[in-house]
Amino acid sequence: MANLCRRGILILVALAAISLSGCASMRGVGPDKAVYHINDSAEATALMRNVGNHLSVDPTAKIVVVSHSKGVDFLMDGAKDKNGNPYNIKVEELVAKGVTFDVCEITLKSRKLKKDQFIPEAKFVPSGVGELAKLQYREGYVYIKP
Repeated sequence: MANLCRRGILILVALAAISLSGCASMRGVGPDKAVYHINDSAEATALMRNVGNHLSVDPTAKIVVVSHSKGVDFLMDGAKDKNGNPYNIKVEELVAKGVTFDVCEITLKSRKLKKDQFIPEAKFVPSGVGELAKLQYREGYVYIKP
């Protein structure tokens, strides 16, 4: 009887080890999926540099930039950094590499902004925070806040 219990325990331990190794082997399968969060356009230059660096080491990465609050301002038509450089040029380069730039529609409503005030590369989502949660939980994106 004792041998039977020991065998049962060994079988359970072996099954647990096999299950855990299966989960670990799923890591790293496919391209990186990262969501970059920006809620202050003063950080837009650093954000785009980080995204560019990410793509330079993994060109297949799937990257989404989610903006809300003051973070949407760099995606507005004619927006420039503190040195007078237009943001849209770098945004266009990153979009050409597959990056998506999402703008929170709740922010638009609360700040009385219109979609036509934004560059064509901007995409709109109902809620920036909701989009962050969806991408992380449902779609497996890692969260990055530059």
